[in-house]
Amino acid sequence: MEGILVSTFRCNAKCHMCNVWMYPTDPKQELDIKYYKRLPNLEFLNITGGEPFLREELEEIVAIVKPKMKRICISTNGFYTDKVIKLAKRFPDIGIRISLEGLPAANDELRGLKDGFDHGIRTLLQLKRMGMKDIGFGCTVSDRNARDVLELYELAKHLKVEFATAIVHNAYYFHKFDNAVEKKQEVSESFRELIQELFKTRRPKNWYRAYFNHGIINYVNGGARLLPCEMGSDIFLVDPWGEIYPCNVLKESMGNIKDSDFDTIWNSDKAKAIKEKARNCGMNCWMIGSVSPEIKKRKLSILKWILRNKKSYSDYECALNPSVMHNPDLVIPECMATPPGVDPAAPAEK
Repeated sequence: MEGILVSTFRCNAKCHMCNVWMYPTDPKQELDIKYYKRLPNLEFLNITGGEPFLREELEEIVAIVKPKMKRICISTNGFYTDKVIKLAKRFPDIGIRISLEGLPAANDELRGLKDGFDHGIRTLLQLKRMGMKDIGFGCTVSDRNARDVLELYELAKHLKVEFATAIVHNAYYFHKFDNAVEKKQEVSESFRELIQELFKTRRPKNWYRAYFNHGIINYVNGGARLLPCEMGSDIFLVDPWGEIYPCNVLKESMGNIKDSDFDTIWNSDKAKAIKEKARNCGMNCWMIGSVSPEIKKRKLSILKWILRNKKSYSDYECALNPSVMHNPDLVIPECMATPPGVDPAAPAEK
């Protein structure tokens, strides 16, 4: 299992694609750190926000949960360089991902944070100089920054750090319901170029990222989700007040970690009903939190897709045309988005 720990909804940025900053949590009401001891052992935990480094007890939270987690990664805008470096010195084997939404002008406009790019890149460079291994940055792509995707990837490649992507979504978590991709072809083309670059590398991890980014193209163009969603079964979200949710889209709490141990909440009848609802919610999201566990389950079948498409992905029409990708009556071309054995028209696997 994997988890998402939302440490706070306070944020120093004012992102265009997210309104969390308009609904900050009261520090006095945020979950007492002692309750984090109740979280289960996990393969992976993403600590996020808001801006997690605004949570004064963040170091103590990491100290509590780290023994239970095979891997921890903190998502931050990197603005508070001194705080990030201090925590990284104490826990040098955790991951840090810094959100950069484009080159300096685009990033600072989209994040509403003056000199945000400068702070973020300075933090990343200092972590790099410290010798931290699990570091990188990520970009949430929209109409306004799609043209910067390839440049950000080249920057990450030059710095030898990880590069992650996402596409704008709507959800209660973001307090945002009007995000939309209007320039579908331009955005899809940016991702197609990124996929081609990822396929040129010798890193298998990048090839699987190519598949994830192909799923973003599919999402942008209205295609059915390429893999089942097991949010609420393979992964959960705990919010700053201790409520356990299946994900950041379906706002139905299974229970509060203050009131009971995790296993009791997770195996309750209420939780079972919410998990079933999550499997069939119909939101069709394509976020790394829900996709990554499913890719891990299907490494072999997706590897077959990778081998089939590594040389042929440059076929523009096939890569971008959802009618080709998702019409089961058509002859399936070599650059079909769906991995072998997964029918995009079929219901999600149970």
